[in-house]
Amino acid sequence: MGGKIALEVKNLEVNYGFIKAVKGISLTVEEGKIVTLLGSNGAGKSSTIRAICGVMESKGSIQLFGQEISKLAANKITRKGMLVVPEGRHVFTDLTVEENLRTGAFTVSRAESVKNYERVYRYFPVLQERKKQIAQTLSGGEQQMLAIGRALMGSPKLLMLDEPSLGLAPMIVKDMFEIIKNIRNDGTTVLLVEQNALGALKIADYAYVLEVGQIRMEGPTHELINDPALIEAYLGESK
Repeated sequence: MGGKIALEVKNLEVNYGFIKAVKGISLTVEEGKIVTLLGSNGAGKSSTIRAICGVMESKGSIQLFGQEISKLAANKITRKGMLVVPEGRHVFTDLTVEENLRTGAFTVSRAESVKNYERVYRYFPVLQERKKQIAQTLSGGEQQMLAIGRALMGSPKLLMLDEPSLGLAPMIVKDMFEIIKNIRNDGTTVLLVEQNALGALKIADYAYVLEVGQIRMEGPTHELINDPALIEAYLGESK
């Protein structure tokens, strides 16, 4: 890594009462890259994301484009260009697809929101086909597309995705990873949190492996993906 830094986390600690969920980790996300945070369920991945985006108390330093944000409220962090798609999608089930997307555009101008609609529908043509459809009638994969699309409506400089492949059919997962790669190629920096290690390693530029609240390994993905022993040992998968 040697480019401009979008996100820098130093010595991050997150506690649940007496339990240390995250034990002083440090990570860097370079602008224009996909960085993935890997680990099994319970490794501390979601706690890390929740701390970074300001919805969970933490210790340590979190800098977004060189500015300290660790003490800022979540809504103020959003306005600085970092948006998160949480695990479980959380779309507004009683609103239409189009109305859901509109809720993501409250921080941008009307002209920019029009441009963002075009971008979202380019990534997810099915959302355009179903823009008048109530969100709760969509499939799980379509709801995940809608959740990502809603975040993109806010023109994020840094997009954080928490387990976007969770619970989706394999073909949908493959498409989802391809779209995340396209989002990066179009200039949006991505921090991708995933249990699907191989899928994430194939599209990301750099990876951190989290185990019981600590980073056990990190490196360029082209190196990690060629180490099947590492993948099997830390992530319970084999190539």
